[in-house]
Amino acid sequence: MVERQATEKILSILRPYAANWSGSLGRGDLVIPQREIPRLIRDLLEAVHEVLEPQGEASEAELFHVLAEARRLRSLQDQVEKLRGSFRILKR
Repeated sequence: MVERQATEKILSILRPYAANWSGSLGRGDLVIPQREIPRLIRDLLEAVHEVLEPQGEASEAELFHVLAEARRLRSLQDQVEKLRGSFRILKR
């Protein structure tokens, strides 16, 4: 889940710089004006920091929904992987 959130945030930051399909640029190319690079780097670092920063405790509703989904999975390993993918689990 954390990886997906980071990917979505980074893509939303880069999306305005996507090149159109005309000219010598192809699909997937980025065009970033030089004056925008410092702001772009700052935005990317903030996005990664937000995702990696501890978020606090999950609500009861969030926990219930993930546990209900995990319960439908066949193996215990799959259930544990679902929980690890959805929450940051800290040992205390």
